[in-house]
This record gives sequence, structure tokens and C-alpha cells, in this order.
Amino acid sequence: MNGNSPRREPAAGALLRPANPFRASVIALASAAVALIAGYQLSAQISRSFQSAAVSSPAAVSPPAAAPVAELAPPVDPVEVLALEVRPGDTLDSLFRATSLSLVDLAEILQLDVARKYLRVLRPGDVLHVRHDDGAILELDRDLDIRSKLKIQRADAGFEAEVIPLPLERRLVTTSGKIRNSLFAAAQESRVSEKLIMNMAQIFEYDIDFVRDIGAGDEFALVYEELWRDGAKLGEGEVLAAEFVNRGARYTAIRYDDGDGRAAYYTHDGQPMRKAFVRAPLSFTRISSDFNPRRRHPILNTIRAHQGVDYSAPKGTPVKASGDGKIIFRGWKGGYGNTIILQHGGNVTTLYGHLSAFGSRSYGSRVKQGDVIGYVGATGLATAPHLHYEYRKNGVHLNPRTVILPNAEPLRGQALTAFRTSAEPLLQRLESRASMLAANRPMPAP
Repeated sequence: MNGNSPRREPAAGALLRPANPFRASVIALASAAVALIAGYQLSAQISRSFQSAAVSSPAAVSPPAAAPVAELAPPVDPVEVLALEVRPGDTLDSLFRATSLSLVDLAEILQLDVARKYLRVLRPGDVLHVRHDDGAILELDRDLDIRSKLKIQRADAGFEAEVIPLPLERRLVTTSGKIRNSLFAAAQESRVSEKLIMNMAQIFEYDIDFVRDIGAGDEFALVYEELWRDGAKLGEGEVLAAEFVNRGARYTAIRYDDGDGRAAYYTHDGQPMRKAFVRAPLSFTRISSDFNPRRRHPILNTIRAHQGVDYSAPKGTPVKASGDGKIIFRGWKGGYGNTIILQHGGNVTTLYGHLSAFGSRSYGSRVKQGDVIGYVGATGLATAPHLHYEYRKNGVHLNPRTVILPNAEPLRGQALTAFRTSAEPLLQRLESRASMLAANRPMPAP
């Protein structure tokens, strides 16, 4: 074949081999690099496109949100509880009208004796708790005191009412004090309430005249109940035991309940503290004139026997019967002014003069010890409000402050045995408190 021979084209599918192998390799590497760079640029551009789309339209790449589930409203309870606080001028009728409660139900409730008894009088500050259904009464409660409440409920045949006890926790507390200036000041120092001190004075009023007899150096000790509910103190209960040292004489009293609802105070050996008469018919007043057979009368200016005791007190102070008896005089009696005379057993009479007004008991009525029979005044021959009090036995005037008063019946038999059993732990508490007081007393000078 010479140079003029025609050139042949390669057959289809045949591999073309470059005339220079090195040059072909360089070309192939350059082509691969160009393709790689182009692919990277394309990939980056696609990625940026997706990011831009995601920013501009998040929904485009986020899964569709679930449809919100509809919330069901809780059913409405038609029963409602109201706390109705009584204010001045309120009545049951006005409270029911103001809160759209059924007046028909109210009328039916007041047909019940128990409900009528405890709902007849409402005082400002009282609270009625009412549970109702669209005005129809289901329940009505009223606290009567810290120990009980009135409860009214709807029943099949109408309404039912009852007084139910409230749960109470009783805690025993022992305390003591020593008088330096006054009994009430000593009570405050010992954190004893005025109510407890008044109760203690009533326990010992048969033996101690708290107007005249107490003074600096006297001591007292008490064992009493504190009433609690749900961790909150509600108040004070009964004095269970008491001791009073008056001018060196020691008096001890223990409360005893005979199981029939009758409670009284007795000495450590079962003798009753209660006597037929109290020493003074007034509490915590000042004696303005003592029993004196040769006293000069402040108005008549003559020597005239003062055959009683005068107790100075504000006008209107209640005067109490010093013992069980019967009113045998009630009216005006000369210089005594408004006067009441009581007849007691043992041919004893007591007289109460200068009263500003009488109590509700009429002539001929029987009264119990402690009943209010009149009020302090200045009627008759009196220069200022006070009570003139006389004690007579067989018609003879005796000094009310010193006369020996008859006792009530003591405990005997099984009652005495039961009393001693219940009294022992209380006496131990009193003794421990008395020992602490004795330890704090100053030593006498040598």
C-alpha cells in the first residue's frame, strides 16, 4: 500500500487507540477533573435551592400537622354550696330571698321543732352553710358552738333536723402563777385567760372571798383542757383540778362527773366544794363597808349598826342569789330602797338592798344559787351604787364573810371510790406544779 491509497474509516464499535498514549492520559485526567468540579458546583447549587425553599415555605418540607382534637367541656354540676354570713338586720327570709333559695323549703324546715329552736335567733357573724340544687334545699348546717352543730337534710318524706356532736381533741394543760399585784396580772404573766381565772374563782367562791381575801404571795395552779380540731386550737374546756394557796391556807378542788351528766368539784377526800351559800353574791367587786355593829351612818351621821356587807360595783352589775331559796319580799323597803329577801333552809334569810332593778323572778318564786335576782343600784339611803347584803340565821344578823357555811352532801360508797381513782392523776399534776412554785419561792431571811 502506497501513500496514494485511500484511507479507511474504522468499523462501528471498534476501539480507537490514540496515536500518543501519554497525551491521551493527560486529556482523560483533565476531563475527569472538569466533571468533578462541575458536579460539586451543581450539588451545592441544588442544596442551596432546597434550603432557600425550606426557609421561604416551611410547609413545603415539613410533614403536615395533625388536626387538633376537640376538648370536651366538663359537665356542669347544678348542686351549689353557699356560705351565708348573717349581718345586722338579716333574717332567714331575707337571706333566702337574696340568694334565690326556696321559701317553700324554708317554711317546711321551720315546721321542725329542732330546726325552729336553733334558727329562730340569728346573730351577726353567724354562718349558715347551704347545699342546694337550683334553689331547692338539700342540706343546711349551722355551728351552735365548738362542740355541736345543727344539721338539716332533705329526706324522702320532707326534711330531718338533728344536733350532732363535732369531733374534738382534748389536751391537758397544767399551769400555775403567783400573785404580786393582782390576780388578773398574775394570770396574764402565766398566760392564763380571764375565762379560766373566773372559773377558778367560782370554784373557790364558797371558801375564799376574792374581793377581800386575796393578796400578794397567794398562789394558784390549774389543770384544764384545751380544745383542738384539725390542728387548730378552738378554745378552753373545763377546769379539771385547781389549787389555791390563800394566806398560807391550801384549798384543792377536783372535778368529778357522776356519769349522769352532773359534774361538781370536791376536795381531795370527796367533800363538796359547793356549800349552801357563797361568800359574796357579786364577783370581783370592792367592799366599801364591812360588817360593823358600831358604824357611823354616812347619811344620817349617827352611830348605827351596819349589819351586813356593802359591795361597791357599777350600776347594773348582776346580783346573784347566794343560795337556793324562795323570794319572800320583793319591793321598796325604806332606807334599803329596792330590796329582795330570800328564805333558805335552816331558817336562814339573805337580804339584797339598794337595787336599781329587779330580775325576772317574781314574789314567791323559787331560785337557785347563782340565779340573777336583781341589779346593783343606789336606791334608798345610798351615796353611790353598791349592794347591801345581809345574812341572818334565826333572825340574828351574822357576818356573811366569816359565818360557817353548811356543806352539801359528800361522796360516799362507790361514788367516792370512783372519784379517788379519777382524782389521783390530777392531784399528781397539781403536786408537780406546786413543787415548781415552791422551788421558786425566795428563802426566808435567817
